[in-house]
Amino acid sequence: MRAIWSGAIAFGLVNIPIKIFSAVESSTLDLDMLDKKDHSNIRFKRVNESTGKEVAWENIVRGFKYDEKYVVLTDDDFAKVRPEKNKLIEITDFVDVTEIDSSLYEMPYYLAPEKQGMKAYNLLRDALVKSGKVGLGTYVLRNRESLGVILPKGDLLMLNKIRFAEEIRNPKDIDVDVKESKPQ
Repeated sequence: MRAIWSGAIAFGLVNIPIKIFSAVESSTLDLDMLDKKDHSNIRFKRVNESTGKEVAWENIVRGFKYDEKYVVLTDDDFAKVRPEKNKLIEITDFVDVTEIDSSLYEMPYYLAPEKQGMKAYNLLRDALVKSGKVGLGTYVLRNRESLGVILPKGDLLMLNKIRFAEEIRNPKDIDVDVKESKPQ
């Protein structure tokens, strides 16, 4: 298995060099769309909705619709809000695993120690097992800041990417006619 990221787990004055490995793999087939006649690949083009003409990548900008108008964002706008790239999983708190709602869990990763961090890695893993706590922290992966939970998984540590609470929809927004069940 190949590592997808290398860096360190950091908390206080402790810095444990690690590598991240994906803990899941897709089991779906990657299907291409083909022309029924000769099985040639079908391509997608970037087409201007008004003119019907193809648009080159260098002429494409990004924006979002607000009050029926588009607000166009520049590369500078994205650079200002892009999280600072670092190679740390910064543990900010140790909490009981039951304090984290399972609907927040998104993606699991395995954390493997680099040779020079093996002793500290094992100490952290064993301390988490003994205390029943997990490490809660932030990290930047693929230019996106994420929340994560570090927990022991057998001989390894696992990082579970978790969603921010505001990403979970309110179940009260679903209109359901709930009635008490009547035992028979």
